[in-house]
Order: sequence, then structure tokens, then C-alpha cells
Amino acid sequence: MSTDTPAATPTVETHAFQADVQQVLQLVIHSLYSNKDIFLRELVSNASDACEKLRFEAIADPALMADDSELTIDLAVDADARTLTLRDNGIGMSHDELVQNLGTVAHSGTRRFLDSIAAGQKVDAQLIGQFGVGFYSAFIVADSIAVTSRRAGHDDAWIWRSTGDGQFSIEPASADTPRGTTLQLHIREDASDYLQAWKLRSLVRTYSDHVGFPIRMAKPAANEDAEAEAATELEVVNQASALWTRPKTELSDDDYKAFYKHVSHDFADPLAWTHNRVEGNQNFTSLLFLPEHAPFDFQHSRDERKGLKLYIKRIFIMDAAEQMLPAYLRFASGVIDSDDLPLNVSRELLQESKQVERIKGALTKRVLDMIEKIARDEPEKYTGFWNAFGATLKEGVAEDASNRERVLKLLRFPTTRSESAEQRVSLDDYIGRMAGLQEDIYYITAESWNAARNHPKLEALKARGIEVLLMHERIDDWMSGYLHEYEGKKLRNVAKGEIDLDKLGDAQDKAKQEETAKAAAPLVERIKAALGDKVKDVRVSNRLVDSAACLVVDEYDMSLQMQRLFQAAGQAAPASQPILEINPEHALLQRLQAAPDDDARTADYATLLFEQAMLAEGGHLDDPAAFIARMNRLLVG
Repeated sequence: MSTDTPAATPTVETHAFQADVQQVLQLVIHSLYSNKDIFLRELVSNASDACEKLRFEAIADPALMADDSELTIDLAVDADARTLTLRDNGIGMSHDELVQNLGTVAHSGTRRFLDSIAAGQKVDAQLIGQFGVGFYSAFIVADSIAVTSRRAGHDDAWIWRSTGDGQFSIEPASADTPRGTTLQLHIREDASDYLQAWKLRSLVRTYSDHVGFPIRMAKPAANEDAEAEAATELEVVNQASALWTRPKTELSDDDYKAFYKHVSHDFADPLAWTHNRVEGNQNFTSLLFLPEHAPFDFQHSRDERKGLKLYIKRIFIMDAAEQMLPAYLRFASGVIDSDDLPLNVSRELLQESKQVERIKGALTKRVLDMIEKIARDEPEKYTGFWNAFGATLKEGVAEDASNRERVLKLLRFPTTRSESAEQRVSLDDYIGRMAGLQEDIYYITAESWNAARNHPKLEALKARGIEVLLMHERIDDWMSGYLHEYEGKKLRNVAKGEIDLDKLGDAQDKAKQEETAKAAAPLVERIKAALGDKVKDVRVSNRLVDSAACLVVDEYDMSLQMQRLFQAAGQAAPASQPILEINPEHALLQRLQAAPDDDARTADYATLLFEQAMLAEGGHLDDPAAFIARMNRLLVG
């Protein structure tokens, strides 16, 4: 019989987390927000929520608004008393709600209100608060706050006071306190800017311009005599409406143009715009614009992109161009207004999520749709757009693999048939006029238009009537590393690898090329020995017709121009040696071929061919003085 006894069940203790409320409040006040200006946005958002709540509850009980049906938010400053007052005539708060909403950090009355109606009637309540900490941002600029509030439908009113030290008090307020909530902030000495009316107006226009209720302030006095009268005369300082929330059928072109100038600070009209509302699993509205001209500092703004403003239920959150659009579309501007994007607690940053990625994908599609429509329907306008933003759009070839085909369709390049650098064609146009048995799209990169169109490497293709794209902008060499295929056609850089002329329908060329290469083999070896490790190889070229030599690289090596760009930026380029291609039919090569093998000038001729080819590539000579001396020796001899 076993003598074992069951083990005693261990006692499980459960404890609640303990928190020093004063320390938590100090963290919320001093560490949560990076920008002091945010406090006014948060307070206006709370006031807007209070007005929305009243409007909703008044649906069932109209008497709640009977005494004051015009919902407003008022701002006032008293520089002498160092007070900033914000008043709304919204739903207000009872004694218990003041204790619960303002006396409990991270207790959101808006969140609780939304939860209470979630299972009931669906309403368009544009409520902002989620975290229950926005109110405490006021302590960033205030050393004490008094909140006076009377709830709609109640007779009693209360005053809540705190200095942000972890304690608060509540006392009865005057019986004639109007419905709603009044916040009086006593401004700190180091925040005196917020006692200036112009500063508050600026903050309202920045963060709360499109709140759905009028935000009023005292009208500025024209002179001292009018000061007393102006103090009692209020004017609306926000638009109190969001154009993007209105149906497109109600808006005219002039409305869109005026709004574009308002948000972009551009004096010119937009080139195009698109206005869309998406509803379903994710709700958001977008209003996007394409500018006609690039701003003067456009090329310097890649790292700090602005122009696309993010709103959450009409409250401005941030310039979100970096999160909502890829860098190559940074010229687009406008607004995106979402109901449910995830933000950090201070509502200053977007959290990465699938929602953000989906919106980014949708906005990218909308912008590309606009550009494609202009390119298709208004080619003259597209020419102007390309002149302003074409180089920027090229970045998308490298940065946006999912839309690369769409971006490639929008690119425009001059060709060997163009009379000027401004006469450009699309890849579709190029394919449409490909000649004979041509299967590939040929292009060359160079530092300038003239360097590209007169490049020796184009000679054989020109002689055969093959059109070549001329890429002469600085970004082109980097972009060309991502050019592989378009519409089933390979894109071939004529400066890389070997060009198979058999594919171009000239079968006799191959036999002639082989015969020429065989005859020039001794010359090739002499040049190779003379140049040593300056080149990877020396070979007879099938690209050249009139020129003596050129430099090329292997198919997958970094181009010579890209190597120079790396070096100019102070970065080490991957080590790769060029290949020297020669034209044995050129007079210079024939003279060298006829010279004795032990001719002392062979090294000078070989080096001169290399240096000439390097200069034709836009490169720089390591020793210009030696080049001049070598040239003089050959001229004299």
C-alpha cells in the first residue's frame, strides 16, 4: 500500500499593479508630447467631442439644446491675468463625470460614449478622443487649470481645479453657469507665447481649421478706441467645414482650385486632382493634387517631405507624406482623412500597420492614375509635368517594384532620332517603331545630351538604323540598374556586354567580324601587354565605325559613370576594370598594326587609345601632364 500523500495545492496570490499617480501624471504631461502646440489641438478636440455628444443626445431629447441651439467653441486670452480660456456649449459634465473623466488618468469619456452606442443606432458622431490623456496636455503650458461645467439637462454646475500635482478639488459653481464646459488655464511664465491672440489663431488654422463647429475669438481692434467694442465682438477663425467631406457633386472646379492653394500655398492652379471616399473595412477620404510647377526648394525636400496632410475625423494630426506616399511621388499634395488609423498615444505619430500600408497602396494608385490620364489625354500638359518632375518619377523604377511597369510606361526619353533633348518618346512609342528583326530596347547613359548622342558606342547601331534611347540625366545611370524588361522586351545598355548584331538581321557581319578579329589578334595582344592591369581585356569591337576605341564593362558590372558618381560622393565603388574595344580599320590602329613589334611607341599609342576612350566616357585622367607629353611625342615623331 502506497504511503504517498497528495501534494498541497500552492496558494496563488493576485495583486494589482501599484502606481504613483503623481509620477504617472508628470510622465503624461512632460514626456508624452513632443510639441507644446499640441495642447490646443487636444482641448479643441475635446470641445468638439462635447458638441457632437450633445448633438447626438438631442436627437432623442431636443430639450437639451433648447436654451442654446448654436454649438460653438470660444477662445479668449487675458495677458494681464495670464489666463487662456476655452469654452464650449456642448454636453457638459456632471459632478461624477468630472471626477471620472478628469480625475482618472487615461479614462476616455469619448471611448465610453462610443462603446455605449456601439450596439445601438449607427450615427455619424465625429468623436476624436481615444486615450483619455489629451486634457492633461494643457499642463504643458499651464501651472493650474479650472474647469467649470454644467451638463445639459442638469441644474447644478461644478468647478474642478488642479495644479497637476496629483490632486484635484471639486466645488459647486454658480447657479447661472451656462450649459457646457469652460477651461481656464493659468499660463506658465515660459509659455507666454500662448497669451498672444495671433499665436492661437495660427494654431487653430494649423490643427483645427476643419473642425465642424465654429471656433470664435475676439475680433482684433483696429485702434485703441475700438478695443473695448472689439473685445465683445467675436469672429470665426476656422473654416468650420472640411471641403473633402462634401459630395463631389456639390463642388466646382473653383472650389478645388481654391482649396489646393490653401493647403499647398501655391499661387498657381493645380494640374489635376482626384477626390475619393473609401468605405468598408476601412473608411477614409482622400483629396490629392498634382502641381503644375515644382517649388524652388523641391529637390531639397526628399528627406523631409510634406504636402500630404493627415486628419483623423477632421482634426489635423501630421504631415504624413512620408508614411502615405512613396518618395518618388513626393510632388503630390492634399489631404487624407481617416476614421480609424492607429496612432501613438500623443496622436503625433502613425503606427505601422496593414491599414497604413493599404491606404498607402490606394493613394499611390490614385496618383499614378492621375498622371496616366494626363499623359494619355493631354500630352502637351504632360510635357510640362515631365520637365518639372520627370527625374523624380524615375526614382519609382528602383523604389517601387510593384508599380514598376506603370512607372516605366510614364517615362520619356530623347533618342538618336530626336532633334533636341526636349523631343522625347515613351517606351511604347519606341517599341512601335522598332525596325526589322530588332528584339531588344537599346539605351545608353551619359553625362549630357551631346555626350549621349555623339557617343562612339552608337556608331554601329546608327549605321543600321537602330534607334537608341539617350539617358543623359544624373539619375539615369542609377535607374538603369533596375531596367530589365518592358512589355516582354529586354532593355540593353549598349555600353555593357557585347552587342549581337546577328539579331539585327545582318548575317554577313558575323563572318566579317570573325575575320577582322583573327587578323587583329597580334595587335590585340600587343595593346593588352602595353596596358597591363589598366584593363580587364582588349578585344575587337563591333560597335565602332568611325572611332578608334571605346571602353565598355561586362553585362553585370557597374557602369563607368556610376563608378564616378560613387567616387564623387566619397564612397568606394565596387572594383571593376573596363574592357578596351578597338576598331582595327581606323587609321590609328592600322598605323600601330604596321609598326614593328618592338616599336617603342607601341606603349604610347596603346595608352593614348585608352585615355581617349576614357575622355569620351566623361572620365578624368589620373595624370593629365603625362597625357600631354605622350600626345606631343607622337605628334612630333
